[in-house]
Amino acid sequence: MAKTFLKIAAIYITLAVLLGMLMGIIQDFRLASVHAHLNLLGWVSMALFGLIYHFYPHASETRLAKLHFWLHNIGLPLMQGGLAIEIISGNSAMLPLVIVSSLLVVIGIILFTINLFLQLGRSAVKQANKKDLPG
Repeated sequence: MAKTFLKIAAIYITLAVLLGMLMGIIQDFRLASVHAHLNLLGWVSMALFGLIYHFYPHASETRLAKLHFWLHNIGLPLMQGGLAIEIISGNSAMLPLVIVSSLLVVIGIILFTINLFLQLGRSAVKQANKKDLPG
């Protein structure tokens, strides 16, 4: 899963940079919040998740990690797409989509946190057990 998180992070930074460049070219910065969310929840968060999972590979192979990945990567594009449409159109009809998709991202991050705490606890126990063994 670590490589998958890192690859999708690269896609998010590419989208965020292209959006930032487009906003600069046309001098319309209404989508600055979408740009920021793609950078922070997309690029930065996904890259950090990927690096953490790289260093703790046992955590990346759990059902929690897979569920986290899918919730985050379904929720974030829907949230930012809905937000972009809402900002550009000036119509709040997309608000329910933004709210529900935001919740998907939040639930995914909560699952990441639970997974990390569970797996780091198991890792510490394994390390302690190895130190206790003679030899």
